[in-house]
Amino acid sequence: MKTNCLIVDDEPLARELMRNHIQKLDNFNIAGECGDAMKALEVLRNQKVDLMFMDIQMPQITGIEFLKTLKQPPHVIITTAYREYALEGFELDVVDYLLKPITFERFLKAVNKFYQVSADNHMSAENYAQPNGADDAFIYVKENKKVLKLHLADILYIEGLSEYVKIHTADKRIVTKASMTNMEEKLPDSDFMRIHKSYIVSLRKIEAFTSTSIEIEGKELPIGRSFKNRVAAVLHAGNSVVAS
Repeated sequence: MKTNCLIVDDEPLARELMRNHIQKLDNFNIAGECGDAMKALEVLRNQKVDLMFMDIQMPQITGIEFLKTLKQPPHVIITTAYREYALEGFELDVVDYLLKPITFERFLKAVNKFYQVSADNHMSAENYAQPNGADDAFIYVKENKKVLKLHLADILYIEGLSEYVKIHTADKRIVTKASMTNMEEKLPDSDFMRIHKSYIVSLRKIEAFTSTSIEIEGKELPIGRSFKNRVAAVLHAGNSVVAS
């Protein structure tokens, strides 16, 4: 099932940029584009909207004021040129806050946060977490000029490479521009754990471990000194580690 999006922004160029970003994602559908909050309200009344990309500074009523009038708003990602609105936006429990001009990389990060929030709230976000379990959950990652859909169940481990990370799966390696901290935020704690400043592992893929290393697919990965206690606690709990 596709995620229905609504773009609300009084600037045509801003709507065009957001439309271009969304159209690069196969599982997203644009339910509508509006230049003001009143037109957005009509769309919300007549269509199912899962995610709304909304500007703050608009004619008649601001995006923040509009949000406060909605009893059951969809998930919202705020888009604005004004950094000072961030706090007020987050107080309204928005998914993320995008500062214009919005790069595709930053847009992707917000989309992944939307999937995580949807899964955490047990919504029908089939795109991110299927009822059958974590095997259908996925994230989007950018490699060169392509945006790839990557199932979490396929990830063996992630290796940090300065400003990039290398995602290891059974049959391929994906290099994408991201930090280890960024990847940690995207991945669910129940299935992934950081064991070293340069490694995040899938708990489901662990085949063996010692006090200083973890083995996945025959590859021995070191456990960092500062991560040792947490890693030991998770591994020795036993029920978190499931052989794949």
